[in-house]
Amino acid sequence: MTPPEPHRRRIDTINDPQFIADIENVPLDVLRERRTLCDDLDTELSYYRRLLHGRMDLLSFELRRRTGEETRSLIEALPEILAGSETMADQGRSGLPRALPIETPDIPLEGRRTIDRVLGDDFLARLPSLDTEELEGIQALLTDVEAEISHQRKDVYEAYELILSEVTRRYRDGIADVTELLKSS
Repeated sequence: MTPPEPHRRRIDTINDPQFIADIENVPLDVLRERRTLCDDLDTELSYYRRLLHGRMDLLSFELRRRTGEETRSLIEALPEILAGSETMADQGRSGLPRALPIETPDIPLEGRRTIDRVLGDDFLARLPSLDTEELEGIQALLTDVEAEISHQRKDVYEAYELILSEVTRRYRDGIADVTELLKSS
């Protein structure tokens, strides 16, 4: 069994075909480590999506306000917009099962990835000074980045499901001893 090649990004590790290749022969402790990696990355990607949806909802409101479809100010609508983005981000959520609420992952404040640049942009502070074309460009970028993050979550979820199925099969078939699991808790 060849371990996956080391990658700089966790999503690359999970997307490496070796991550799930020959999964029935991967030691149980390694499967558990991989499952944890998937869970941690899903938490991070879910957090990014929530941040992106909030920004997208704010921009959509501002664009509607500028066309006259919305008469309230952004400040007046802010509680409703933010409450709505939280709900929207979770609709159709196919993320990994969680027993506890999603925590804020430990994410670096600066980075070179597109998501880091998008979330680091201060366009919300400059909203009144941006013209409609600029806002539409930012909205398109946010939409593209959100689609990429969603695709990455799908990849993570698929790997997680394969790992979980294999772990379950081992316990069901008596290959792994459930009493060992209970002792380590």
